[in-house]
Amino acid sequence: MARVLLVEDDDAIRTSLGKSLTAAGHVVTAVAAGADGVAAVARDRPDVLLLDLGLPDLDGRDVLAMVRAVTDVPVIVATARDDDASMVRLLDAGADDYVIKPFSSAQIDARIRAVLRRLGQGGEQGESTVDLGALRIDPRSREVTVDGSPVDLTRKEFDLLLALSRRPGAVVSKRELLAEVWGLPWGGGDRTVDVHLSWLRRKLGETAAEPRFLHSVRGVGIKLASGD
Repeated sequence: MARVLLVEDDDAIRTSLGKSLTAAGHVVTAVAAGADGVAAVARDRPDVLLLDLGLPDLDGRDVLAMVRAVTDVPVIVATARDDDASMVRLLDAGADDYVIKPFSSAQIDARIRAVLRRLGQGGEQGESTVDLGALRIDPRSREVTVDGSPVDLTRKEFDLLLALSRRPGAVVSKRELLAEVWGLPWGGGDRTVDVHLSWLRRKLGETAAEPRFLHSVRGVGIKLASGD
């Protein structure tokens, strides 16, 4: 069961999907406008946000940006566009998953359960702290330090670093990272990984040209080293 916030302006879809998700065991709050959705996220702290991009008051991408400014709530975007470039832009903007219209309520329920499994909902609580020289990663508190100083990471940046830390010293392909961190085992998403690696490197105090922790192996993938 999850607390689901549904932001959908189509009355028929909102009503039908709300009933179906409730029947599946979720607690659903449904609103028709983007501004109401942003307010509900801040007020209710849902477990997952199902966001339609075609809203009457705000562009769904703007709603996604507003939500990402205040919370790391998992976001599943509903869109009519199915080209890879659009999907990559949505993922880069902070979406965790997407569904292409038209979709079934069963598909939405499956996506909700999948994204919550992927993003942990307590699944990291049994993992031990990872110490790699100057780099320390605590999966339970989701805290990272470098040389004893805290590093402020977004959820996706942390998930990416954690995925690499589970195989320290091993080269992990971008396809593996795309599947593990984003749950998208399809090609064409290297840019998503590259963008987040760039952000992560900056926060860890390094560059691709002068890596300390994140080392690229051309044509193969990325490996995480201790940085000593």
